[in-house]
Amino acid sequence: MLTLRWFLLLVLIPGLAFAGVFKHVKDNHWSDQYDSHFRKYTKHYFGPHIDWHWFKAQGIAESGLKPNAKSPVGAKGIMQILPTTYAEIQEDNPHFTNINDPRWNIAAGIYYDRMLYRKWKKGLPTEERMAFAMASYNAGYGNVLKAYKRAKKQMGEIRNWVQVESHAPGETRHYVRRIKALMGGG
Repeated sequence: MLTLRWFLLLVLIPGLAFAGVFKHVKDNHWSDQYDSHFRKYTKHYFGPHIDWHWFKAQGIAESGLKPNAKSPVGAKGIMQILPTTYAEIQEDNPHFTNINDPRWNIAAGIYYDRMLYRKWKKGLPTEERMAFAMASYNAGYGNVLKAYKRAKKQMGEIRNWVQVESHAPGETRHYVRRIKALMGGG
């Protein structure tokens, strides 16, 4: 039988901790220091119809908006871009001078998101395409495409990320959920 103590430890306390981690992207908890970069490069690469907060939420999920963040595999900056990916992005954008400069790191991350977003045109609504693009940013387009194909084989038509997420890597599921939670979408 589940005692009150175990119930608190296993259910309520983690739930409360979880709720605190996902403060809305617009919450004052998150720095607005880089908002001008998120706004500018979202408008440049996506146009005015996409909410720039998606990319700030991604920066929060990637690094907590820390410009000096470095992952164990070598991804760098706010958007946690691998130097090899940054070099590929630089081929089309030679003015992106330094992966460690928050401006260019954010610009490169949003540019890369746009490349991935364009690959998910299969009649998906904008928010769902964004979820697939973010998942692809995290796990790689090929891995998310495999998950999509597995889900499609089981379900037929795919209209949203939720239909595919169980086929995606666990880290990617949590990553997309975190971004959606930061955006206020649970």
